[in-house]
Amino acid sequence: MTASRADLPGSSLLARLDIPRLLLAPVPLVMLQPILTHIAGHVARTRPELFARLGSHAGKRFLVDPVDLPFVLVLRPDPQRPRLRAYRRYENPRHDAGIAGTFLTLLDMIDGSLDGDALFFSRDLRVSGDTEAVVALRNALDDFEGGVVDNIVDAFGPLSRPVALALSALRAFRARSLHA
Repeated sequence: MTASRADLPGSSLLARLDIPRLLLAPVPLVMLQPILTHIAGHVARTRPELFARLGSHAGKRFLVDPVDLPFVLVLRPDPQRPRLRAYRRYENPRHDAGIAGTFLTLLDMIDGSLDGDALFFSRDLRVSGDTEAVVALRNALDDFEGGVVDNIVDAFGPLSRPVALALSALRAFRARSLHA
């Protein structure tokens, strides 16, 4: 289920240049893996209710496809052993359910600032596979007290402030490019 950025509407010409994809393409995924493992573990330790809320879907594999990045992520929200792993798009990793959208759209959705249903019906978000699992994940995120993104940023410890500033800058760039 790898979508392309061109498949999703609402992209400005500048955003369609796939700058994030070009910048991140040469980054070896082995360098990202410890960060992703730390994030998954941090969220599981600090917010176990998020994974518990998934019930029988906690063992499922969720393909998270940020279409403007050169890789996809597979989340397995098992409370005992959470995993978040990056794969190159061509690897087509095994998964039970898939969610695709731009990186910032996905980020804003998990943070609760964008409505997943509205994104789905506007086609800014694509869902595939086990839709019941996707709905369970969405409901768990909706019930999350505070922002999931804030919790993820906190996982960076002393680097959380620069990470938060980088996300803020990306969101401001997107806002400018959408209104240009």
